[in-house]
Amino acid sequence: MPANLNSPESLALLTRIADALEHLAPSGTAQADFTQADAFVWQAAGRRLSPVPKVNRVEMSLLRGIDRVRDQLAENTQRFARGLPANNALLWGARGMGKSSLVKAVHAEINHTKTADALPLKLIEIHREDIETLPDLMSLLRPDPHRFIVFCDDLSFDADDTSYKSLKAVLEGGIEGRPDNVIFYATSNRRHLLPRDMMENERSTAINPGEAVEEKVSLSDRFGLWLGFHKCSQDEYLDMVFAYVDHLGLQADRNAVRAEALEWATTRGARSGRTAWQFIQDLAGRLGKAI
Repeated sequence: MPANLNSPESLALLTRIADALEHLAPSGTAQADFTQADAFVWQAAGRRLSPVPKVNRVEMSLLRGIDRVRDQLAENTQRFARGLPANNALLWGARGMGKSSLVKAVHAEINHTKTADALPLKLIEIHREDIETLPDLMSLLRPDPHRFIVFCDDLSFDADDTSYKSLKAVLEGGIEGRPDNVIFYATSNRRHLLPRDMMENERSTAINPGEAVEEKVSLSDRFGLWLGFHKCSQDEYLDMVFAYVDHLGLQADRNAVRAEALEWATTRGARSGRTAWQFIQDLAGRLGKAI
């Protein structure tokens, strides 16, 4: 005999089922107030943007040893900010050489030099694990009058990861494609965004080896601007160190700083902008200087 749907027990059960379904359903994308800040972080779980009042960035003048790629990215971003054609950019190469720092520095520099009547350029960071929600973010940004850099740091994909297809569709291949007011910048240690041994393994085991690799390699082709970052020389490393010393006003014997900086890099097996900054933090701490 069918249960009485009007009974208190049935109504309570139906209410619990409705509440459960409401919690399981994806939440709608929340509208953002872009006047709150010039930088935001995409919170994929809530489909919303969280403002970043103060961005952790390095001044453009302190980025040494990357003059060519710095100028290329700055010019590309400046064209985009002015409403002219510009390319998505992939910054790839050696760790600690200022890839993500350059993106944030270029964003700050353009907003600092913009005309009074121009809207500020917005920087949106999306985490690697949230790439599949990129279409939702694009839908939120598309109707807004501002221009946006969508930035993903340390972008790469593993063997069984298919989320790269969402990125491919958004950048160039989908029906809607990338909105005119959005440009995508990514940093990676890999030029093709996946390990070389994985590419070679797919090439050796596939029936059509060229096609097996082509789909994933073609993701890199969506980035019209490839900027390579390479390990710095000893002179470039010391130039980074002393740029920080002068900028922060650290009072120390320069010969001693040089010897200590070289020893610091040797013990870590690497010379890079990150290594230079870590040495400067240690030096400032020993000198009792707040930075």
